[in-house]
Amino acid sequence: MALAAPAPMAILSAVMDLQAAHAELIDDDRLEEWPDLFVEDCIYKVISRENADRGLEVATMFCTSRAMLADRVVSLRQANVFPVHHYRHILSTPRIHSIEDEVIEAQTNYVVLQTRNDGSTQIFNAGKYLDRIRLRGDRFQFVSKIAIFDTNRIDTLMVKPI
Repeated sequence: MALAAPAPMAILSAVMDLQAAHAELIDDDRLEEWPDLFVEDCIYKVISRENADRGLEVATMFCTSRAMLADRVVSLRQANVFPVHHYRHILSTPRIHSIEDEVIEAQTNYVVLQTRNDGSTQIFNAGKYLDRIRLRGDRFQFVSKIAIFDTNRIDTLMVKPI
């Protein structure tokens, strides 16, 4: 595989900032703000590596619009019952794969730590984000965000975004 030419630093910096904002909103439980990082007709998918590698579409989480993301947050706040916990994301530097027609394709590796109410912390989820990011003016937003996770066992319900 030939390596792509390095992305301009300003674009890489903006992609890194968008990834950091995504992690911060989830980690700081500011989930009501999280859908604003996406375009209206976005795709958000959390899928196991096994399913992704086999071309199977079955995902743990699958939303096809910003409205569905907002509905997911409302459901999490009002309907879902789950143990109290907090996430902390650790992100790699994004790798820009392509930039075409104001759309950036990038991959970022991640690890999500989960801390429970008793203070215990464990690796909850690890994998990679495959992102399509639209640049409009000075605003970057996710067109699609696919989290492909390597973790084979999820100890508790996956109710929050990854």
